[in-house]
Amino acid sequence: MATTCMVCGPRPISAAESVHDDMALVHACKSGDVGAFEELVKRYDRKLFRIAQHVTQNREDAQDVVQEAFLKVFRNLSQFREDSQFSTWLVRITINQSLMKVRKAHRKKEVCIDQDSQAETGQRALEFADWAPNPEERYHSSELREILRTALNALQPTLSLVFVLRDIEGLSTEQTSEVLNLSQAAVKTRLVRARLQLRDRLSHYFERGRGILAPTLKK
Repeated sequence: MATTCMVCGPRPISAAESVHDDMALVHACKSGDVGAFEELVKRYDRKLFRIAQHVTQNREDAQDVVQEAFLKVFRNLSQFREDSQFSTWLVRITINQSLMKVRKAHRKKEVCIDQDSQAETGQRALEFADWAPNPEERYHSSELREILRTALNALQPTLSLVFVLRDIEGLSTEQTSEVLNLSQAAVKTRLVRARLQLRDRLSHYFERGRGILAPTLKK
């Protein structure tokens, strides 16, 4: 969403404005405005899908996770205390739902990020955006994404998830810290380790003169 200047044209909404807009929609949802909730779904469903797919490594499971996460948010919106960004709360729920999906699928012991997470079974039908690729997703499905995905999968999950949240999805250190229940120092340390390990794993790719990721990994 953007505002329009008669001289300069559309102006991208700042992070602060986006947060304020989120809270306006949340307040409307709490007042019973279903349309406001559908707007939040449209705003975040693609981001949540990418995160869920990274955790579950399965497209269908990721779609299920996103719907389960939004249903959980809808049913528990009154419990959102507004002492953090709505998007942070939403990502945290999505990651917890993703981890539960992995646990159910593989029957492995799970290290929960949120000990208070629990399964939700909702029957309310919501309108979700079409999963058909947009230009951003076409980029992410390119050769570069496949190379990065392979390298990320070779990292420890605790490192790769920090990298995905910070360097791919653009969460701040503070948001990532809150989502993963880690100190900000731990987030920074894991991010550096992830970047260094990715650089090492992708060095042969860079040497072929195709180091598109170099600016990101050198931050």
